[in-house]
Amino acid sequence: MTTILVADDELSIRTILSKALEKKGYHIFQAREGNEAIRFIEKENIDVAILDIRMPGLTGLQVLEKIKSIPNPPETIVVTAQDSMENAVTAMKQGAFDYLTKPFDLEEVCLVVDRAVEKRELRSELKELKKNVRRDKPTIVGKTKVMTEVFKTIGRIADQDVTVLLEGESGTGKELVARAIHFQGKRAAEPFVAVNCSAIPSELLESELFGSRKGAYTGALSDRIGYFERANLGTLFLDEIGDIPLHLQAKLLRVLQEQEIQKVGENNPIKVDVRVIAATNKSLAELVKKGSFREDLFFRLNVVPLFLAPLRERREDIPLLVDYFLGRCARDFGENKTISEAALNYLKKAPWVGNIRELENILKRAYVLGHGPMIELADVSNSMPATLSMKSSGDLESLIQLTVHSYLQSESTTHLLEKISPLFEKPLYRTVLLFCQGNQIKASRILGINRNTLRKKIKELGISITHEIKN
Repeated sequence: MTTILVADDELSIRTILSKALEKKGYHIFQAREGNEAIRFIEKENIDVAILDIRMPGLTGLQVLEKIKSIPNPPETIVVTAQDSMENAVTAMKQGAFDYLTKPFDLEEVCLVVDRAVEKRELRSELKELKKNVRRDKPTIVGKTKVMTEVFKTIGRIADQDVTVLLEGESGTGKELVARAIHFQGKRAAEPFVAVNCSAIPSELLESELFGSRKGAYTGALSDRIGYFERANLGTLFLDEIGDIPLHLQAKLLRVLQEQEIQKVGENNPIKVDVRVIAATNKSLAELVKKGSFREDLFFRLNVVPLFLAPLRERREDIPLLVDYFLGRCARDFGENKTISEAALNYLKKAPWVGNIRELENILKRAYVLGHGPMIELADVSNSMPATLSMKSSGDLESLIQLTVHSYLQSESTTHLLEKISPLFEKPLYRTVLLFCQGNQIKASRILGINRNTLRKKIKELGISITHEIKN
């Protein structure tokens, strides 16, 4: 429970303030003079201290000065009948959260206390986030050309306060790249806050992002600090940005343009200094065409676009990733294991629809369930249901089963047919077109479809074979 200290030499003032704050659910301590206030602050976990300037023993300003040396001191609010500029300036210089004069309005005092509590909670969260900075530093593995370009781009943009849009399938490491951009840049010592927009119910997303005041909506029992405030001075990673409802897209656009947020139930905007990195496993350009994503927001997010290739398009990196994950497993489980050539070849040929996340999960399973110091082919294949393992590289039905299973293991399992069909349609149409040397009439006849349908599929699947036919 949040604790408030009311320090005042007048019993009537202590009683009035204590009753008002107890009604708001705060736990109250009372002190009659400055030394007693110090003892409470040293012994109890006080969140906010309300200090009268003129008290017996130590004055409120002296208490304010002394508690600076106490670990995790409370937020302080100075209250006095002496309305002088000198007192106000001194109090604020010494770190007071706010300065109020008697006679005061109880509602105003309660609002100031609420804001002081909110600031303390935010300060506590930031402290914890900074403590985890070193632990959370990311490692990105890869030496293929596509990954080399990713590394170069991270190096170029890390220190630049530009918005970045990461595109790629689930499991390709978008959050890892976002963390790398943050920790390589000038905001590295500040918080990195990750938000999965699709995991938050749409009716709660606004208050989660921007914060809300108590009573702003049904169930808002207290003030809420939003993700933008938590990420202040640092980086906010908005994953699955394509799932944000249209009405919130306009508000997000304003935040990006003005660098200020407006809490739900609050009239006054709050300035924030946040770098935004967004990510999506969808094509935002396509969503713009369909009218489900604002074009102006897309342009604002797409200042630096960065595409992360699926693992099946960078298979040369699989041995490096396997070594990296085996090293992590050795540290986590306290046992060193290697992998057989047959098992590694199996992993290199798998479809990896779940990408790097799926590879990591399968290796962990094989590491824990396998017997002996080496991970064998059977350990890897047994990490999936036996009926879904590839019998051979030419067994198409097994390959399809494995691909479907891979998707079921990944984050999103909605619209499965829509996601999987292009994986098999594209190589089908592409192979037939290459066989026909680009002759669409002949290819249409072989496929058993009309030419217009074939043209539509070529455009839809992004098939281009001109270069290969010339060679």
